[in-house]
Amino acid sequence: MKEHQVQLRVRYSETDQMGVVYHGSYVPYFEIGRVEWLRNKGVSYKELEESGVALPIVSMTLNYKKPARYDDLLTVITKFKSQSSVKIEFDCEIRNENNELLTTAHFILVFVDIKLGKAIAPPKAILELMKEG
Repeated sequence: MKEHQVQLRVRYSETDQMGVVYHGSYVPYFEIGRVEWLRNKGVSYKELEESGVALPIVSMTLNYKKPARYDDLLTVITKFKSQSSVKIEFDCEIRNENNELLTTAHFILVFVDIKLGKAIAPPKAILELMKEG
């Protein structure tokens, strides 16, 4: 299960005066995709944090191809790319109802011990899930 899809509808508050999605609104869309990718694999991000592990973004690249607009139904596609030592990488994209590619993104996140604020190896259960993709 390397890929997961989730749909969301653009809300008015996420757009500018022209009804176009504001560029900063895409980061939360992609976060929804990553959280739901984990949930689909049986990992609750909330429970991960409660166990003392966080997954902050250390690098992200977004490429805007076409605008999303108010009330569009978007599909956020999250693809597991790789996991090495303390890092996990995802390639993502957003498509509209016509399956047009609107935005692509690449994210690198690091497993961090919340109390120490330091990078750590992923928990064993997460490592097993990553092997599956």
